[in-house]
Amino acid sequence: MKHIIIHTVKQAKRLVMIVIGFTILAIGIAMIVLPGPAIVVIPVGLALLATEFIWAKKLLVAVKTRIDRMRKEI
Repeated sequence: MKHIIIHTVKQAKRLVMIVIGFTILAIGIAMIVLPGPAIVVIPVGLALLATEFIWAKKLLVAVKTRIDRMRKEI
């Protein structure tokens, strides 16, 4: 019984992280056209999602690379 409870709590934490990550990512994408720091918010959402999804981790690395390239150009 204890194993089932621990497994359920882990799954609930995972679900909460996924929902929060997608929400922050969606807000960041909206900030591309709305006023706000999209360049900061999008990587935060991707970082949360990267804890659960490989595709988000790869996309986060690509975003970091692009941000570093933009910094060097300035």
